[in-house]
Amino acid sequence: MKTKILTFGLCSIIALGITTSCTDLLDESYNRVIASQFEPKGDDLNALVGAAYVPWRETMLLWNGVVRAQELPADQDVLPARPNGWVDGGIYKRMHQHKWTTQDEIVLNPWERTYSGINTCNRVLYQIESGEISIPEGKEEIIAELKVLRASYYYILVDLYGNVPIVDKFDVPEGFLPEQSTQKQVYEFIIKEITENINKLSEEAWGNYYGRFNKWAAYTLLAKMYLNAEIWSGTAHWQDCIDACDKVIAANKYELESDQSAVFITKNENSKEIIFALPFDETYVTDWNAFDFHMYTLQPSNQATYNFLNVPWGGVCCTPQYINTFDPDDSRLKKNFIQGQQYTSTGEEIMCTMGSMSGQPLAYINEVPSIDESQEIHGFRWGKFEYAPGSTNRLSNDWPQFRYADILLMKAESLMRLGKENDAAIIVTKVRERNFKDNPSKAIVTGADLLKGSVYDYGLRDTERTTHEGGSDIKYGRFLDELAWEFTQEGRRRQDMIRFGVYTKKSWFSHEPNGDYRSLYPIPHSKILTNSNLTQNPGY
Repeated sequence: MKTKILTFGLCSIIALGITTSCTDLLDESYNRVIASQFEPKGDDLNALVGAAYVPWRETMLLWNGVVRAQELPADQDVLPARPNGWVDGGIYKRMHQHKWTTQDEIVLNPWERTYSGINTCNRVLYQIESGEISIPEGKEEIIAELKVLRASYYYILVDLYGNVPIVDKFDVPEGFLPEQSTQKQVYEFIIKEITENINKLSEEAWGNYYGRFNKWAAYTLLAKMYLNAEIWSGTAHWQDCIDACDKVIAANKYELESDQSAVFITKNENSKEIIFALPFDETYVTDWNAFDFHMYTLQPSNQATYNFLNVPWGGVCCTPQYINTFDPDDSRLKKNFIQGQQYTSTGEEIMCTMGSMSGQPLAYINEVPSIDESQEIHGFRWGKFEYAPGSTNRLSNDWPQFRYADILLMKAESLMRLGKENDAAIIVTKVRERNFKDNPSKAIVTGADLLKGSVYDYGLRDTERTTHEGGSDIKYGRFLDELAWEFTQEGRRRQDMIRFGVYTKKSWFSHEPNGDYRSLYPIPHSKILTNSNLTQNPGY
């Protein structure tokens, strides 16, 4: 019989905030443990469970992952051709215009990385349930946590691809090809996994359970599922969403930060608003594109602003139409976007270094002439996360996947959709108050306000194509605006637009509707080739 080996990504586990202890069980490879000799205790157990969380970071934020799959095809951001490139075979233009193919990298990467997480959960569950790994105490709680974590990976898949295989076993026969499930079946599987295990989870909110699924993170995930239930299962579950949110609210463990920026600073691990985080530390997370928003959005000359160790690449900016939706007195307009004249860390004016504006001041303006051509100055840049001086190509901010503001706004949206818009407005006002401290009256929202359409001026704005579709016809469009203002740059806009019926219906910048089937990504071409049980999503 072959000796069974347990493999841990030790550096990645440390980066999760879960440390490992030195033991004599490590063999000469320094990253494997002999199963028959392994009796996990304390930090060893944390490392075992922590390995299953690593793919969450990878699928969200590695190159062309879930964040780009959610943001680039939506109405807040555009990645135009720049003087230093960013054409890359047209992938970013295809994403913006909803013309991606089954062979594009952004279609493949979220699938592969998310299933890597599922496979790791299945492996660790098998090792525990089969007795390969003996858990001296807390076994039931750890199994429950791994099952909810596995469900969270399926949350990504049911949203992006819909009709995917459900694989919940590790000990499958050789040559096993999983059967495909419908989006509704995947939705029901996720609900079942969460509800059957949630009461076995820890209620600890910090310390050992930071960056892990405790009971409150699981209720947040459950609320997310119910919020999108009508899209994913065909049946609305607004009251169930409210009930799940109320569980988190009643726990009294989380609260809104008085300043939204506190959620996104480099040392944000103590934020009371974060419910489920993906911990980062540039020292331990060494993937080149582990968390590279600063590199992805800032022009090369901005290296001197922050004394980065690497030169930024230019790239993504906000669509002017989106920026124009903000109230000028909303502090998020100033704090979440880098705009205007740029300076070095010592206060010297920075100049453009490329293209037709080389030698002129680098001052970001709210204009982008075309998806096919832009200069360094065009477009406000991402700035929601703090860019710490001296950063490498990787940031050290923890990624707040679930936060308390989302709990409040999920409850508010569900109340609104149940005809309780006045109750919803009280909650929305509470979230807005921290953003209008200099003009408190502007924070107040009424139920009637929430029933209005969007202030987004939809329509084409690329080169000589200009149309005006407006947003007044969007049902609950004002609430969709609230989500846009609060959650920009957090890898979720596509999901919100789909729920409000806008994603495949409206035009913006260089995008015009390209088929309702685009609300799901295709099954990656390479996966169809290797699994005869898979059927391509309709339209592709």
